[in-house]
Amino acid sequence: MRPGIALIGRLVCLLAGLWIAGAVVPAKAATTERIVVNRFTGTAIEGFDPVAYFVDGVAMQGTAEFEANLWGAVWRFRNEGNRASFLAHPEIYGPQFGGYDPADIARGVTIAGNPYFFAIVAQRLYLFSREANRDAFVANPERFLYEVRKRWPALREQLGQ
Repeated sequence: MRPGIALIGRLVCLLAGLWIAGAVVPAKAATTERIVVNRFTGTAIEGFDPVAYFVDGVAMQGTAEFEANLWGAVWRFRNEGNRASFLAHPEIYGPQFGGYDPADIARGVTIAGNPYFFAIVAQRLYLFSREANRDAFVANPERFLYEVRKRWPALREQLGQ
């Protein structure tokens, strides 16, 4: 065998081994925290303004000009008024269950909600991983919240480890 071909073969094996090893070692994902944050930017709910869901009824991006740090996350807002409202009442404006999908929590798993799939129920913001989860939740929130309240404490504790 020619030396150049042997070297290429070794490199291919080395790269394949590194790729497999990298696939086995879990990376720290945003969903290992009690609040869903973007692991690269540290922003909660992908930089969407949590107050805008209530005020405007739609998902709207916040800006770096109006930020606040709370619960280990960076929250972005469209204006100073929304920022002030959030800081005065984060328990109301912040997404429930740290931004995790309550329909998934009811099934015993934590999956980050998507800022575009949301619902406001009983003056609280909920984010969902899928549109179907949101629709099912809105149709019968009491059923889901009963299950979520049973499962969330243990799941939340696991997220903090």
